[in-house]
Amino acid sequence: MIENKDQKDKLGKRLRVKYRMVIMNDITFQEKFSLLLSPMNVIVLSGSLAIFLVIFVTYVIAFTSLREYIPGYADVDMKRQVYETSMRLDSMARAMNLKDQYLENLQMVINGELPETVLQTPDSTKDYGSVEFAPSKQDSMLRAFVDEEERYNLRNLQLGTSQNSENNIRNLFFFAPLKGEISSMFDLKLDHVGIDVVTKENEAVKSTLDGTVVIATWTYDAGYVIAVQHTSNLMSFYKHNSVLLKKQGDVVKAGEVLAIVGNSGELTTGPHLHFELWLSGRPVNPLEYIVF
Repeated sequence: MIENKDQKDKLGKRLRVKYRMVIMNDITFQEKFSLLLSPMNVIVLSGSLAIFLVIFVTYVIAFTSLREYIPGYADVDMKRQVYETSMRLDSMARAMNLKDQYLENLQMVINGELPETVLQTPDSTKDYGSVEFAPSKQDSMLRAFVDEEERYNLRNLQLGTSQNSENNIRNLFFFAPLKGEISSMFDLKLDHVGIDVVTKENEAVKSTLDGTVVIATWTYDAGYVIAVQHTSNLMSFYKHNSVLLKKQGDVVKAGEVLAIVGNSGELTTGPHLHFELWLSGRPVNPLEYIVF
């Protein structure tokens, strides 16, 4: 122990021994500069200089543009540009995939096939066989109310024989309820007592003549249905609407908007208007009186 202590004391004394560093003229031996140092001072000065260099280099790398020249460091603007370019490429790839899928589906439809995107697996957790489509109590009550309501009693509107009524309506000016293409004609043999008019979505369905709304309801087969009672024992029906804008009892003018064309009900294959014209309780061909 004593020897170790003596060695430490000697080492401490050596580190504290002063040395003079002198710079002089080699010819005249004139002293130009002198510095008094000890080994301890040299160690402290060297350590301080090393710490200063580490801090300085770290600052240069972290807070100046010189870091761009150091391998492993990239420009911030370049990183942003790379990120934005990557996002644009991802969006373009997604758009291209959607277009390719659309073209494939269109080709399958042209070939009479069903696109794969339309095929859906039925939900196995539901029992579709137990679903009942019987009219509800409220629907039955509404039908009874309409049938029994005196102001909607068609017997009060009888104006003569069927032949006389038919002659009368030829003198009426009918307003086309919807402008479009006729996709299905009037055919009593096929039990199709009206015509189907196909047009753009969200088109307005208008009343063909002045009259009173006698039916404005929803049915399982025809969806949202509205019917208008006119003079001369004439009644018009507008089926498969998406929205009804009139209610029972409303008095409407020819050309007044009744509903918005839609695709409601089970007996439909796409957005269209099923229009029927009834004269004295029997259906007539609307194309004989209206230009669509």
